[in-house]
Amino acid sequence: MYIIQGGETLSGRIKVQGSKNSSLPILAATILNGKKNTIRDVPKIRDIEVMNKILSHLGTNIVIKDNVIEIDSKNVNSFDVPEQLMREMRSSIVLMGALLGRFGRARVSYPGGCEIGPRPIDLHLKGLSLMGVNFSEGHGFLYAKTNRLKGADIHLDFPSVGATENLMLAGVLAKGSTIIRNVAKEPEIVDLQNFLNRMGAHIKGAGTDTIKIEGCQIQDLKPVDDYTIIPDRIAAGTYLAAAAITRGHIVLTNVITEHLEPILAKLREIGCVINSRNGEIELYEDEPLVSLDSLRTLPYPGFPTDMQAPMMALLSTVEGTSILTETIFENRFKHAQELRRMGANISINGNTAIIKGVKKLTGAIVEAKDLRAGAALILAALAAEGETVVEGACHVERGYENIEGNLTALGAKVIKKY
Repeated sequence: MYIIQGGETLSGRIKVQGSKNSSLPILAATILNGKKNTIRDVPKIRDIEVMNKILSHLGTNIVIKDNVIEIDSKNVNSFDVPEQLMREMRSSIVLMGALLGRFGRARVSYPGGCEIGPRPIDLHLKGLSLMGVNFSEGHGFLYAKTNRLKGADIHLDFPSVGATENLMLAGVLAKGSTIIRNVAKEPEIVDLQNFLNRMGAHIKGAGTDTIKIEGCQIQDLKPVDDYTIIPDRIAAGTYLAAAAITRGHIVLTNVITEHLEPILAKLREIGCVINSRNGEIELYEDEPLVSLDSLRTLPYPGFPTDMQAPMMALLSTVEGTSILTETIFENRFKHAQELRRMGANISINGNTAIIKGVKKLTGAIVEAKDLRAGAALILAALAAEGETVVEGACHVERGYENIEGNLTALGAKVIKKY
């Protein structure tokens, strides 16, 4: 749990961690080349720990020093992802594409992760089937098998990040050309392409609607001796929102401003002053913040669903009424009820939240039900009067490296207790 004394104004500088959502598929990608890979700026978070446990189980040799991971996949000898670890983290499904590429086999259970509504893997299975994979189910497991993946022309019904990544990983060692249309355009997709191309893959188009992959043989793939993960745009957005909710003044280092533009646009709209230069972003306020007429979560380059919860917390503290619509995931408003316990005025109608700003939030005992909900409750606690206890720290640890240390460095009073 986190114990937070509210009312402190945040100020100072912090460095943003490497991206969780880039690190996970890139770690999965190391299975493909059967060689040693060195990856820098990998965040120290629970999801990375789970992925490393899975990769170790599969036979990789992993050495971790600070935020650098050396991973040698030469001795990978299993295509069986442990059920318990898979249940802990949804994104472990991306291992399927890499295992099918390397071995033509994979056995996985249906993935777990945050309780934010159904996130079916149908798009993954549909695309892999077109590449020659046969699937069978039994006892809660999914068995995937192919003699060799073959290139295909795939159109995704929705630009799913996970499906895009899985199909990219599968396409690297497939025979012939793979074209994936209506793909996710997130910066993490571009990062995965860059890593795979450093390995010797032939991929182009990440960041656009269509990705094209020319398959190759495993002997064509090289070790990746030094690759740095992009900064985490959601962590950056969360710290900017933390400064805004406390009416503070912070500077973030290790950021790519372009990746944050959808978030920065909305923070400017409510009245934050934002300056960016040389991989840094400064945020402060010189006038009272105002409400948002409309905020809709959308696939990149729209406003990210992962910032919806932190933004809801922030909007709870600004004058006026804001309308927030969640279009990506069902059931992603679990934090609203907890924010109401702190005095927020939020009503939910289907996938829309109507947020009426209140003069002050008050401390309470609240529970994080998922990763970003946890971040939202921590933000609300920073602005609240008195003490707040945020239970469910394990969810927050899935995606934020040392959030309590970073916030403390900015002047917050946060203690983590087990």
